[in-house]
Amino acid sequence: MNSLDWTVLIGYFGVMVAIGLWSHKRVDNVSDFFTAGGKMPWWLSGISHHMSGYSAVMFTGYAGIAYTYGVTSFVTWSLPIAIGIFIGAKLFAPRLNRLRSKLHVASPLEYLKTRYNLKTQQALAWSGLLLKIVDVGAKWAAIATLLSVFTGISLNQGILITGVITGVYCTIGGLWADALTELGQFIIQLFAGLAMLFAVMSELDGFSTLWTVWDEPEMQGHADATAGPYTVTFLLAFLFIKTFEYNGGMWNQAQRYMATANAREATRSARLSAILWFVWPLVLFFPMWCAPLLIEAKKPDASDSYALMTEQLLPHGLLGLVIVGFFSHTMAMCSSDANAIAAVFTRDIAPVLSKKARGWSERSGLIAARLSTIAFLALSMAIATQVNSPTFKDIITVVIKWVAGLMGPIAIPFMLGLLRPFRKSGPTAALTSWAAGLIAFFFLNYEIDGTARTDVALQYQVSVPLAISLVLYIVIGFLKPEDTPERDAVIARINTDDDGPEAGAAAATVPGQTAPAGEKVLGREGAEG
Repeated sequence: MNSLDWTVLIGYFGVMVAIGLWSHKRVDNVSDFFTAGGKMPWWLSGISHHMSGYSAVMFTGYAGIAYTYGVTSFVTWSLPIAIGIFIGAKLFAPRLNRLRSKLHVASPLEYLKTRYNLKTQQALAWSGLLLKIVDVGAKWAAIATLLSVFTGISLNQGILITGVITGVYCTIGGLWADALTELGQFIIQLFAGLAMLFAVMSELDGFSTLWTVWDEPEMQGHADATAGPYTVTFLLAFLFIKTFEYNGGMWNQAQRYMATANAREATRSARLSAILWFVWPLVLFFPMWCAPLLIEAKKPDASDSYALMTEQLLPHGLLGLVIVGFFSHTMAMCSSDANAIAAVFTRDIAPVLSKKARGWSERSGLIAARLSTIAFLALSMAIATQVNSPTFKDIITVVIKWVAGLMGPIAIPFMLGLLRPFRKSGPTAALTSWAAGLIAFFFLNYEIDGTARTDVALQYQVSVPLAISLVLYIVIGFLKPEDTPERDAVIARINTDDDGPEAGAAAATVPGQTAPAGEKVLGREGAEG
C-alpha cells in the first residue's frame, strides 16, 4: 500500500463515521435503534440483509477453499444460502416482520417469553450471545489478517482499528446506520469486485478466461461441484443449516425483516437478498478460482491467496478500493451482529437481571442499547486476539464448525416456534432440543478432555446437532403438547395474513404480551410501520 491506497482507506472510514452521525438524527428510541421504527424500504433491507451475511472470511477462509477446490466453494456455500433465503422469503420473513408490526417487540427473542417461558428465552439468549461473541471475533481476526498482509501491522492492531471504527458508527446510529453504511459498502464492493474480475481476465485470456481457464493443468478438478470434505452430504447439511441461520436464526438477519413496513415488504426484501446471494458471489469467487494460475499461496490453508493476488495485479488506488471492499463486508456483518446482540441483551436479558432495567425510560433504554453494543464489540475483539489459538484452531474452523454446528440448537425453537404446525411444542420441547443439540455438538467435535476429534466427518459435526434438535423438538411436542391460549394467540398473530399498511395499527395486545415500562411509544411506532 502507498499513500493513495491509504487515502482511499481512510476516506472510507470517514464516510462510515459520517453516515453514523447522520443516522443519529433518526434514532429517538429503542424501536428506531433496533428495528428502524419499521420504516426501512424493502430494497434497502434486502441489500442490508445480503451484506450482513458475510465478511472478510470470504476473502480468507473461503478464498483458501476456492484456491484448493475451485467451484465447490460456491456450490457448497453461497448457493445453498441463496436457496435457503428464497425458501424463507415466504416461510419466515413475513412472520418475523409481524413480531414488530403485531406484537410490538424490538428484539427477535422478545416474543419467546410468551411463546414458551422465561427460562427458554434466557437459555436461547445467553447461548446465542456467547456464540456470537466468538463468531464476530473470527470476523475481526479475518479482516485483521488481510490488513496485516497489505500493511504489515500486527493482528491486534488491525482488530483494534476495525473494531473502533465499526463501534463508532453502529453505536451512534443503530440499525439505520448499519443499513445505510451497508448500502455504501455494497456499492464499493461492486466496483472492487468487478475491478478484480477484470484484472484477472486481463492477466489471462481476456473474456474467454471464463471458459478456457478450466483446461489448464493447475485447474484439474476445480470445476467439480463437490470436492474434499465438501461433499454432497455436506452440501445438503449446509442447505438445511443456512435455511435457518440466514432467515433469522442468528437474529441479525431477522432484524432486517422486522425493519420493513409490513410482511409483504419483508418477503420482497428476502427475495432481493436471495438473488444477490446467487449472482454476486460468482463475481467474487471467479478470481479466487483462477488464483493457482497466478500466485502461490504461502499459508497451508491458502487463506492468503486472494490478498497476494490483489497485491500482484492491481495498481495503487484500485488496490486500496479492494481493501476497502474487504472491510465493507466484515464491518457490515459485525455491526449488524452488534445491534442484534444489544437488542437481545437490553430487551431480554437485562430486565431479568435487574429490576431497574424493567423500568427504563426511553432515554435510559437507548443509552443501555448503545453501551451494550460497545460491550459486545469489545468482548468480540478480545476473542479475536485468540482465534488462532489451539482452542479455536483457525478462522475457518470457528466460522464453519462452531457457528454452523451450534446455530441449529439455538435457532430451532426460535424459528419453528413461529409456525402453526409446531404450536404444540412448548417449553419442554424447546429446552430439551436446545440442550441435547449443544451436548451433541461437544461430543461430535471434542473428547472428554477437550481435545478435538478427528474421526468424525465435517458434515456430521455441523449437521447432527441441528438434526437432533429438530427431531426432539417435533417428537416432544407430539408426545407432550404444551399449547395454551396465550401461546396459541401469539402464533395466531404471527401467522395472520392481514398485512396491509394499516394492519399494525389494528393489532391487539396478545394475552401475556405487555410492553416494558417506558416503552409505550414502541407499540405506537411499530403500528405506524
